[in-house]
Amino acid sequence: MLHVDMDAFFASVEVLDHPELAGKPLIVGGSSDRGVVASCTYEARAFGVRSAMSSVEARRRCPQAIFMPGRYWRYAETSERFHQVLKEFTPLVEGIGLDEAFLDVKGAVRLLGLPPAIAASVRSRVREFLDMDCSVGVARTKLLAKLGSRAAKPKASASGTVVGSGVYVIEPEEERDFLRPLAVRALWGVGPATAQRLERVGVSTVGDLADIPVPTLCRLLGTANGTHLAALARGDDDRTVHSGREAKSISHEETFAKDVTAKPELHRHVLRMADAVGARLVESGLWGRTVSVKVRFADRETITRSHTAASPLRASHAISTVATALLDALELPQGVRLVGVAVSGLDRADRGVASQMSFAAFEDHTDLAEVVAAEEDRAWRDVQEALSAIRARYGQGSVGPAALVGPKGLEAKGRGDTHWGPEAEPVPSEP
Repeated sequence: MLHVDMDAFFASVEVLDHPELAGKPLIVGGSSDRGVVASCTYEARAFGVRSAMSSVEARRRCPQAIFMPGRYWRYAETSERFHQVLKEFTPLVEGIGLDEAFLDVKGAVRLLGLPPAIAASVRSRVREFLDMDCSVGVARTKLLAKLGSRAAKPKASASGTVVGSGVYVIEPEEERDFLRPLAVRALWGVGPATAQRLERVGVSTVGDLADIPVPTLCRLLGTANGTHLAALARGDDDRTVHSGREAKSISHEETFAKDVTAKPELHRHVLRMADAVGARLVESGLWGRTVSVKVRFADRETITRSHTAASPLRASHAISTVATALLDALELPQGVRLVGVAVSGLDRADRGVASQMSFAAFEDHTDLAEVVAAEEDRAWRDVQEALSAIRARYGQGSVGPAALVGPKGLEAKGRGDTHWGPEAEPVPSEP
């Protein structure tokens, strides 16, 4: 197995397009008080800045940092080229996000050489084709390959970036020695709650975990989780590479610069999210059955409400009908900080999964909305296809619901738009 991971991907793309930023502490993400860091250069990491950190904390640690809002379309474009390179080595490529992937190279050994040599070739080819760097882990399993790529990466320090090995190989006989000193959080499936539970019994490293008898671990964490983590601590991971993995859900959400309290404004934002979700469903050739609405309040409490329809939906108008009903069923005791819409339970549209829905009388508000949505979906399918064709040619903001037209024109939700929080409002200049 190989795990290939681009180094500081979003930030590296920005430096590639803006060479004057090379060597500077650059942060890609939302710059407002509600923004988060998506990526940053190693010059910013030297100050303790890291991905998923709040922009407020990042600015506190590195006041001289340069913030850029991020351009999802550009990262997606570069990601496509990245995956083209990987497929030169093997068809068994499993993409994980935009900037990393697993490769199964067992079948390429006779043609391309041993896995470490293939890893070095992948790294050279990425550098040649994209003018960017990646790190590659080589190991027997997915988990170890991913941990290997992390070990191969550059390291940030106060004296400058320390160049990594680029390729890190974990031989089968070295697996347990490699794993034992790592923090237990390095294992997949160990989140904050599990780590806290393990720490209470003196487990802080993978070695500590491996020393616990499996029955004891199962009593502590449950049979499934205990057995799973015991295997990972020994280096055992039987997951294979799945190329062409289909999405499980499609979603859009947005964090507002200021809390929203008015229901009509929230309805408008739900429509924006549903419009974007529907567009991506059509683009991907998918239907969905479960519509979800996510709401985060001013105090950061987050709630999610979902409804599974009897018939699959894909038209934005239908999705927004169900999503708005879910929102209206919620009590909103305080301002809303974030709202999101998701569709899951996906299936291919060409499988003929659509079915007629009976018009029984429903007392539940959401079920009634589902009946309306199902009819709207059938009526709007041709419209949705036409909208998608226009947007594919002229851009996401070329056409959309009239309700989304504002002072700045059509305010359609673009993929990756404000993905990491809103931008800081410009400081007014003095008269």
